[in-house]
Amino acid sequence: QQQQQQAEGAAGAGAGAGAGSSQEGGEGDGVQHGGYTGLNARLAAFEAEAAAGGGIKPRVGRLFYLALPPSTYPQVCAGLRRFCYDLGPSVSTSSWFRCIMEKPFGFDLDSSEELAAKIGALFSEEHIYRIDHYLGKELVQNMLVMRFANTIMSSWWNRHHVSNVQISFKEPFGTEGRGGYFDQYGIVRDVIQNHLLQVLALLMMEPPVSMHPDDVRDEKVKLLRSVREVDPADCVIGQYVAGNGYPGYLDDPTVPRGSKQATYAAVRLHIHNERWAGVPIMIKAGKALNERLVAVRMQLKTPAASIFGNLENMRNELVIKFQPGEAIYIKLVVKTPGLDMNKEMSELELTYPERYKHLHIPDAYERLILDCIRGDAQHFVRRDELRAAWAIFTPLLHAIERGELQPEPYEYGSRGPASIDEWTAKGKYIKTEYQWQDPKTKL
Repeated sequence: QQQQQQAEGAAGAGAGAGAGSSQEGGEGDGVQHGGYTGLNARLAAFEAEAAAGGGIKPRVGRLFYLALPPSTYPQVCAGLRRFCYDLGPSVSTSSWFRCIMEKPFGFDLDSSEELAAKIGALFSEEHIYRIDHYLGKELVQNMLVMRFANTIMSSWWNRHHVSNVQISFKEPFGTEGRGGYFDQYGIVRDVIQNHLLQVLALLMMEPPVSMHPDDVRDEKVKLLRSVREVDPADCVIGQYVAGNGYPGYLDDPTVPRGSKQATYAAVRLHIHNERWAGVPIMIKAGKALNERLVAVRMQLKTPAASIFGNLENMRNELVIKFQPGEAIYIKLVVKTPGLDMNKEMSELELTYPERYKHLHIPDAYERLILDCIRGDAQHFVRRDELRAAWAIFTPLLHAIERGELQPEPYEYGSRGPASIDEWTAKGKYIKTEYQWQDPKTKL
C-alpha cells in the first residue's frame, strides 16, 4: 500500500534535466498537488538557467521514468499531465515531454486495455515509451541486421527448411524472498508474454519497409496477430520444490500458502502465415533451474535424400545465445580430418566477448534511455503490439487461474519438470550429437 501511495518521477533530457518526487491521493482528481508543483518548479528552474543569457529559445526535454506498480500509472500520469506537461513559452517549440513505463502493463488483455485507455486519455502514443529491456540487448537488436542484411540467412528462413524453433530462459535461482511479488504474476506474465515474445516477433517477422520505428513495429504486430492463442492442453507448467540443499517455492515465507503459481512454463505456439505454417515454436522459461541461459535455437530439417546415411542426430542448427557470454553459432556437419570419409558436427561461431573484446557493449537500459531521449521508439512496445501479445496468452493465464493446469513439481537445480523432454520431442526437436563450448573455457 505504501508503495502504491508514493510515486517517484525522475526527469531529465535535452538541454534541461532535473529530478523530484510526487505523491498521489487525497483531492478530487486523486492527485496531491504539492509534490507535482514542486517537481515542476525544479524542472522549470533548470530550464530557465539553460535559457538565461541567450537570444534563442532552448530546446529542452522532460523524461519521466515510471518504475511503479501499474495501478499507480493513471494517477501519476494525471499529475504529470496537469502540472509538469506544459513547458511554457520560454523554450523552443521543438521541446518534448516523454514517459518511460516499466512492465507489467496489466494482468491480462482486458486489464491491459483498461490501463492503456486511461493513459491514452492523458498522453498520445508519441509521449509513451513502454520499456522492455530485452529490446535493448545487443544480440536482440542484431537479429534484424543478421536476418535482413545477409542473403545466406533469408534463403532458408522459412517452413520449407526450418523444422522447429525454441526460445529458452533459465534462471539458476528462485524467488529469494520476493515470492510475494512473483506470485501475483507467475513466469508467463513475468518473462514469456513480454521478453521472450518480443524475441519471437523479431525472429519471425517479415522484412519491414524501412528501419523507421513504425515500419519495424508494424511487422512485429502483423506477426503477433498471426500467432494462434495458446492451447492450455499443449503446455507444461511447473513449480520448484526443495532440492540440492535449496528451499522450495512454497518454503518462501512471502509466498501464499498452497499457491499453485507456475515458476516454470513451456508453451507451444503456431504462426498462421505462409512463411511459418506448421513449424512448432516452443518457448520455455523457469526459475531455480540448473543454469543461467537465454537462447534461441532454430533447428533445420535433414536433407531430403542424404548420401551420407542417417543425419537425423546431426541436424543443422542456428543458436543465438543472449546470456551469459553472447554468441551466435551454426552447427554444421563436416568431414572428420583423416583418410576415411567420416563425418562429425562442428560449428561456425561468433563469440562476442572474444570478437569485440576491445569494445564497450552498452547495457540494455542505457541504450533504451538514450533512444527515448532521441525520440526513437523502435525498441519500445506500441499499444497495438501489447494488445496482440496479451491476446495470445490471456486464455492460458485464465486457465491456470481456474486450476485447469496443475504445476508439476521439479527439484531446485534440475532441468525442469520430468515431462519436458517428451513435450519437446513432440515439437519435432531432435537432440544433436554435438554440444557447443565457450572458446574461453573449452580445452
